[in-house]
Amino acid sequence: MSAAVTDAEQERLRRWRLVLGGGAADGTGCSLSGQDAAMDGALTALYGKEDGPQKGSRPQAGQERSAGLGASAPSVARWLGDIRTYFPSSVVQIMQRDAIDRLGLATLLLEPEMLEAVEADVHLVGTLMSLNKAMPETTRETARAVVRKVVDELEKRLATRTRATLTGALDRSARVDRPRHHDIDWNRTIAANLKHYLPEYRTVVPERLIGYGRAARSVKKEVVLCIDQSGSMAASVVYASVFGAVLASMRSIDTRLVVFDTAVVDLTDQLDDPVDVIFGTQLGGGTDINRALAYCQSQITRPAETVVVLVSDLYEGGIRDEMLKRVAAMKASGVQFVTLLALSDEGAPAYDREHAAALAALGAPAFACTPDLFPEVMAAAIEKRPLPVPDPV
Repeated sequence: MSAAVTDAEQERLRRWRLVLGGGAADGTGCSLSGQDAAMDGALTALYGKEDGPQKGSRPQAGQERSAGLGASAPSVARWLGDIRTYFPSSVVQIMQRDAIDRLGLATLLLEPEMLEAVEADVHLVGTLMSLNKAMPETTRETARAVVRKVVDELEKRLATRTRATLTGALDRSARVDRPRHHDIDWNRTIAANLKHYLPEYRTVVPERLIGYGRAARSVKKEVVLCIDQSGSMAASVVYASVFGAVLASMRSIDTRLVVFDTAVVDLTDQLDDPVDVIFGTQLGGGTDINRALAYCQSQITRPAETVVVLVSDLYEGGIRDEMLKRVAAMKASGVQFVTLLALSDEGAPAYDREHAAALAALGAPAFACTPDLFPEVMAAAIEKRPLPVPDPV
């Protein structure tokens, strides 16, 4: 029994030692060897203190951690290989992101060898988007391959459920309650009227008729995705590109994708390939939501059948009052207007709360949306029912 307790205590000290990084002050008295020492070295290189030993050196007993990836591609490539050996993919992605942010390694991603070594994820795609204009031709094809891998994985995860959810919403929005005889959907009509079954006559009295046919064929929704491409919205741009391609593949939806900063770019003609959309954006710059909405408004031909989705943190650099007037005008004309502060798995970003409150007062509540929730949001907008706004955290 005591041996088991000792083993458990030793494991606890080992974990604390890996977290604290060693040195006289960590209080664990635990030394590491073998793979544990190698894991500690990988963590030290990224999360150590700058005032410790020279970068790139292995900490000695009694020394505190110091950041140590250095600036050379070979040492970083070795480190990337190490962390993929010692940690699961989800942890590797976090460590890569921290390495780019903490140690300024973004420029090394311009080298094809580095790109081939990294674990591809949405955040890496965002970094590549920000480096797009500085990317040499020798790196561009490798970068596209990395982005393609991420996009394919996202599409595989999201496409089937999105199509199924929206097809159901389109079907429900197309039904009519006073159909002509040859437009009656008898299966749905009988199911809806089972409570009106009359045993003595062994029949169902259809008090409510559900129709399809000509109404269903005539309904075609228009969706306008209006995406803020300021630097903080990188993940949202990636997800919006994937969803835009999925929506564009549905014959019952006309999809338009517009990205903006202080200028407005219509990328609708590139929706067949999300990778083209991603590399067609340019992160950074200011924000002119009013100008972007003015362009989107000019493209609307059937307001009552249109959903406009604005994805932005709402830090408006344009004319605030005009922006709000445009939203009010679109809603008054019958447009379903959706405001997403982010389209990502990261929760709500920093955003302009005054503008969010003003939009909510217009009936367009602003909220952060995860990719898994997005199909439900779009289905609600298509059916013109209340949006599934998540509870505030």
